[in-house]
Amino acid sequence: MDVIRLSPLDLSVAALLVMALAVLLSRVGLGLSKSMLIAAARTVVQLLLIGLVLNTLFEFAALHWVALIALIMLLVAGHEVMARQAKRFSGWWGYGIGTLAMFISAFSCTVLALTVIIGPAPWWEPQYAIPLLGMLLGNTMTGIALGLDRLTHSAWQQRHQVEGRLIMGQTATHAIANIRLDAARSGLMPIINAMAAAGIVSLPGMMTGQILAGTPPMEAVKYQILVMFLITAGTGFGTLGAIWLASKRLFDDRERLRLDRLRS
Repeated sequence: MDVIRLSPLDLSVAALLVMALAVLLSRVGLGLSKSMLIAAARTVVQLLLIGLVLNTLFEFAALHWVALIALIMLLVAGHEVMARQAKRFSGWWGYGIGTLAMFISAFSCTVLALTVIIGPAPWWEPQYAIPLLGMLLGNTMTGIALGLDRLTHSAWQQRHQVEGRLIMGQTATHAIANIRLDAARSGLMPIINAMAAAGIVSLPGMMTGQILAGTPPMEAVKYQILVMFLITAGTGFGTLGAIWLASKRLFDDRERLRLDRLRS
């Protein structure tokens, strides 16, 4: 089955819908029009650039180039995690916690899928490695960002309660336990909702793309199930790991709450 190719005119029609929405947002006074138009422009530029990069990468496939692209994706995702937090840790910690958690979780799940489950030859085949890593990083990034933002914001708001528990003799782990649980729920809820709604409320993006490209529906379904499970594992382990590291950072060696380590 041949893929129906889209022309610039076809994409312009879709762009008009975004522009119409921006006008409506401006009229009702939400103040999001500029942000939406900038985000739309970034989408076009960034996707066109990555399309050119992937074309070149697929043509001249080599492990070091795949590793370089993966590293760039990780570093950018780490910056996005940091930027989405109202209160973040100062210094290297503000960037390093989310980046390290994503590296351990998303990269581990991606390598496992490539070497054990899918098994392309070579295992780092960019046609599989880059899209798979991108989906895992994107979703893990969101989970970690939401979890860390909830953790630091709640710790700041509930600092008197936490300090009261410490005075009463509780350990730092117990004093912040409820905040950690709430942060974990915030980080995991989007992917849980996505799994619960998949196939009934929505058709996930990867499955839709494969079907549009001519892949048999059942084969697309199997790949989507695999990706959803990998994303869930990557997001879950990454979010829990980042929250654990961050909660440790909120206290010093004497188990005193150190909110001076946060900055807006």
